[in-house]
Amino acid sequence: MKKVAIFSLCAIAISSCSKHDPILPGVRNDIFDANDVVVQNRELPQLSDNMTNIYGDANCGYKQDALNTIWLDGQKVWTGFATNSAVKSNQSPICDGSFIYTGLSTGEIVKINTSNKKQVWATDVFRANNLTGGASMVDIVAHVGLDSKYVYAGGLGDAFCKLNASNGNKVWCLNISTGIDFIMVDDYLFVVGTDNNLYAINKQNGGVYWKVEVKKQIEPKYSKQIITVGKQRINSKDGSFVKSSWL
Repeated sequence: MKKVAIFSLCAIAISSCSKHDPILPGVRNDIFDANDVVVQNRELPQLSDNMTNIYGDANCGYKQDALNTIWLDGQKVWTGFATNSAVKSNQSPICDGSFIYTGLSTGEIVKINTSNKKQVWATDVFRANNLTGGASMVDIVAHVGLDSKYVYAGGLGDAFCKLNASNGNKVWCLNISTGIDFIMVDDYLFVVGTDNNLYAINKQNGGVYWKVEVKKQIEPKYSKQIITVGKQRINSKDGSFVKSSWL
């Protein structure tokens, strides 16, 4: 498969590919190391009753196909590197004025200027050693989240990151893989990882307040301080299960 071949070539030519994976043209950012997850076992303050909208205008119109091509009303807007294999997803770009942000099956997050159809930046969101370790699954499957001046994104390549929206530079990055959408409430992100843990993350500094094992990898929901993952109900304060949540 083409994707596997890309990573294999980098393993052979480590000097040229180390921490920089030039799959896409234009402005790029080095691959960065993800910090190990250190659970602080801290309680969150009382949160708002409702989630923060980090997915922009759901009706902004841009679509994305499995070949990393972005479309608007049947017209091609931008094309990334097409891989022969990709994890099935419902990925679609997030809109912010004349810019859109999206994740690709090649592990990149890209920012596109829709007024001129040019790539503004691309950042690799996967652990650096995945490039030389023969890893083939670095797809960005979950939607990219946008909060003010920052982009939040996670993929299957062992990285969940906060990026500067203007230039794509890393703010922080954690060794967490995810394949489903995450949520934000006030200053906290709730992410279900591929390890079947729900993580409570401080969006300011990437601190992990608590984690709890869940039965299924399902997009979390939130209402009135309670997080719901499938049939499980979890207290947002400390990650404890609400009575009858295991039924």
